[in-house]
Amino acid sequence: MSAPTSRDADAQPGVGVLDTRLTRLSREDFARDFWARRPLLTRAASDFTDLFAADAVDELISRRGLRTPFLRVAKDGATLPEASFTAPAGVGAMIADQLDDTALWRSFADGATLVLQALQRTWEPVADLVARLGTELGHPVQANAYVTPPQNRGFDDHYDVHDVFVLQIAGTKRWIVHEPVHPDPLRDQPWTDRRAAVEEAAKGEAHLDTVLAPGDVLYLPRGWLHAAEAQGAVSIHLTLGVHNWTRHALAEQLTRSALELLRDDPEMRASLTLGTDGPVDDLALVRERLVAALTETDPAPLFHRTRRGQARPAPLGPLAQLRAVDSLTPDAPVRLRGSLDARLEGRRLNTRVGWLDFTDEDLPAVRRLLDGRTRTAHDLGVALVERLLRAGVLVPAGR
Repeated sequence: MSAPTSRDADAQPGVGVLDTRLTRLSREDFARDFWARRPLLTRAASDFTDLFAADAVDELISRRGLRTPFLRVAKDGATLPEASFTAPAGVGAMIADQLDDTALWRSFADGATLVLQALQRTWEPVADLVARLGTELGHPVQANAYVTPPQNRGFDDHYDVHDVFVLQIAGTKRWIVHEPVHPDPLRDQPWTDRRAAVEEAAKGEAHLDTVLAPGDVLYLPRGWLHAAEAQGAVSIHLTLGVHNWTRHALAEQLTRSALELLRDDPEMRASLTLGTDGPVDDLALVRERLVAALTETDPAPLFHRTRRGQARPAPLGPLAQLRAVDSLTPDAPVRLRGSLDARLEGRRLNTRVGWLDFTDEDLPAVRRLLDGRTRTAHDLGVALVERLLRAGVLVPAGR
């Protein structure tokens, strides 16, 4: 068995999520040596109990009124039907797919793993970390929690179609990792398409066989086979899933941009010739025009628009925002709302909450606010600040 690549958590820390909490490597070192290449095991990377713990599991399941698909239940490699752990919640809450804490307790006691999904939408400390990591990596990130009873596993050997950071929260879990049977799978190439190859590879020598303890972090690039089993106590771990942008995805954006450009070409809008031989006579012209469009077009606007749609901005409280508008004074501190993915393109500001056009007079102030620093309404212009507060682009500083 080849030894895992590890880092001592006492290494000199930096300032990003990667180096201060997950890997103790700078983003540059992580990108050069591990990103999309090979696993990385970091012992005692951080104390993660500020992010998530057993009390959070109980609160989410029993008190938050969560519905599917915010939870899955798995046992012996199979996912249980949603009807087995959901029910209406009584008067005024009769929606049938709410979590049934009694049914979940019985399943958990019987050895099932509880998977709390999309915690970036339901648990604030995790949401904050996910937002920071997504900004740092430049790829969308989501978070799930896996809660497994002692001596049980939720899923058999498989691979994911996204990279993961596994953060062990409580208990211990044994991880067995094998090299890919299909390196760098795309989103539509799940492990179930290669089930036989996965099962066969899992019988071979492991690349990594280790037990994660609280505070340990394991990074796995997409495609690496893995299975995990809780040891002598309940195991809780967070999985941060990095939904990688790929060259294939960029090619899709480039092709879509080129096709949009070709809509304005009268010859490309023309009908194919009559006959049963198909498009043979037209293929040369189409290929020539398509290659020219691919060379000419810029996929960046479409790329950024698509990326903006894959995440949400930082939370916004309507009542607090209204107070900020109503009490706006020249010395009021404001800042750009978090996770907006704001980009100024010409006179237009594109964000995850829509777009706004500005006059030449306002553009210098808009450029200043994009650095994320706190500004006063006087510095940016009170009228501009009010407009941006109403649009949900600016928020009071300190929120």
